Amino acid sequence: MRSSLAPAIRLLQSVSRDSCYRGFIILMTFLFYTSYHLSRKPISIVKGQLHRNCSALPNPPQNISANDTTWCSWAPFENENYKELLGTLDTAFLVSYAVGMFFSGIVGERLPLRYYLSGGMIICGIFTSFMGLGYYWNIHALWYFILFQILNGLAQTTGWPSVVTCMGNWFGKGKRGFIMGIWNSHTAVGNILGSLIAGAFVSSSWGLSFIVPGIIIAAFGIICFFFLVEYPEDVGCMSPEQLEEKKEDLEDMPVSHNSTETVFKSTENIVDSRNTHDAEHPQAISFIGALRIPGVVEFSLCLLFAKLVSYTFLYWLPLYIANDAQFDPKEAGDLSTLFDVGGIIGGILAGAISDYTGKSAITCTIMLILTAPMLFVYNQFGQSGVSATIAMLIVCGILVNGPYSLITTAVSADLGTHESLHGNAKALSTVTAIIDGSGSIGAALGPSLAGVLSSRGWSYVFYMLIAADIGACLLLSRLVYKEIKELCRGGIRKSYREM
Repeated sequence: MRSSLAPAIRLLQSVSRDSCYRGFIILMTFLFYTSYHLSRKPISIVKGQLHRNCSALPNPPQNISANDTTWCSWAPFENENYKELLGTLDTAFLVSYAVGMFFSGIVGERLPLRYYLSGGMIICGIFTSFMGLGYYWNIHALWYFILFQILNGLAQTTGWPSVVTCMGNWFGKGKRGFIMGIWNSHTAVGNILGSLIAGAFVSSSWGLSFIVPGIIIAAFGIICFFFLVEYPEDVGCMSPEQLEEKKEDLEDMPVSHNSTETVFKSTENIVDSRNTHDAEHPQAISFIGALRIPGVVEFSLCLLFAKLVSYTFLYWLPLYIANDAQFDPKEAGDLSTLFDVGGIIGGILAGAISDYTGKSAITCTIMLILTAPMLFVYNQFGQSGVSATIAMLIVCGILVNGPYSLITTAVSADLGTHESLHGNAKALSTVTAIIDGSGSIGAALGPSLAGVLSSRGWSYVFYMLIAADIGACLLLSRLVYKEIKELCRGGIRKSYREM
């Protein structure tokens, strides 16, 4: 007597070939951009080691004065202006990233995506590793660290437009805020892993805090070269538009004795259209053309201020915790990961609310309005105890990164496939680069200003963050007004139908 087919095999047979490939693309792009953020995080962890209070360390060198409390710091970051110098490193990376982002999307649309993304990841790994080699080569020249921050910033721009474009090629429009919110957790996961990996080496040999993440992203670059598939058609899968057509055909198809023949013909027609309709990929859109898409300018400027807040936390939170709560660099780095845990929750929550309401601008604005008082409360009471620190870091992560995540994923994808483009998905990379590039200007300004303001007191940094949060709200006011009018019209129509 033969046994029935194994449950796991039946499950595998129930999953279509297209679904397998799409799941594979989600996993690959998630891991690729996780490695990008993993390689960005070490500098924020190492800051506390480059300049630290050495008075508590045993066995100082004999030629060191008893009044010297910074003898274990890394020159040139041992002096009182160390915050400005560390801020210069952040500025070098973020300004080059912001400038490069505006060109990256345009270049990426005109090159094979697999080569562009894999090459960028390998180059990022090399430049990140050179930062760590400065420790082993005993380099104390500021220009060395600034140079490789600039080069790494330019190389990092290959990541975001590429992974969003790849996702756009494989997945169509629709209720994708929740899915993209989950997928976008790669940012927070990368930050968390980067903090933990860098923190594991920072106290003993901070050079490895850069070299190990550099090796990881370069390894993923090699994997990308061998496994990434840019278009569904390249492996005989259906495009998102063809899947939607097939779904509509099956829903409209009458049930009769010849239904099997109808299904066969419908599928055959779709396969034939894949070979003809999508034989050539659409032409890339111009920079000015992308700016004319409704909503691109507003969301780009909003992201400028939202990303200013997020990246100030990204680069300065470990040092703030170390200074204000007197934790050592490793403990401060580990504790800062709670902000990224909140960021994962915030991205998923913002996406789910946006899907349910269909109003992205209102969703972002509500979270931004709640962020301002929360930042004030965290600055005043966040370091009053470990429990308070944990709770407030998670809440701040939810509110700060929720709008940031929604704009850079679902909103960018929706705008990049706007109906005014008449199905030209080639605009996606350029629109994504414009929105994220604008946000990167804020990402460059925030940590730079924090480096200057923190020397006067951390409260000034938080006042800056609150002002930026209010600015982000104001920039979405026109879109919020438009969405409120749509809600009101919808309510009136519903009431009229119920009469």
